[in-house]
Amino acid sequence: MATLSATSVSFGASLKPCFNNNWKTDGTSALNMVRVVWTKKVYPSLRTSRFNVCCAAKPETVQKVCEIVKKQLALSDETELTPESKFAALGADSLDTVEIVMGLEEEFDISVEEESSQNITTVQEAADLIEKLVQKKEG
Repeated sequence: MATLSATSVSFGASLKPCFNNNWKTDGTSALNMVRVVWTKKVYPSLRTSRFNVCCAAKPETVQKVCEIVKKQLALSDETELTPESKFAALGADSLDTVEIVMGLEEEFDISVEEESSQNITTVQEAADLIEKLVQKKEG
């Protein structure tokens, strides 16, 4: 599942945004479509101050990654980890990151390519990669 979020979206005077939301039973909304209609032949730019696209891993995958990171870095149980927690900020060096990836491979019975493992810097990135590899393995 992919999540797309944007904040502070600015539309020029010649743009009219049209949002089509799909309300779920739990009260949340999933944005199905954003359509922008130009009223003039001028094509102004769409500006955002923050634009974020990420794959949302299952909460249980994120939790398991947090447990493995705590174990590999010998962090206390009270240490609060979030999906945005960076390994380097937790005191991990490159060897620690390799050991984290090895622990993830063992736990989830996957194989992470070296190129992919070098791009993992946060708990969320690790969880997203795991989800992708597990789906690929099952499919």
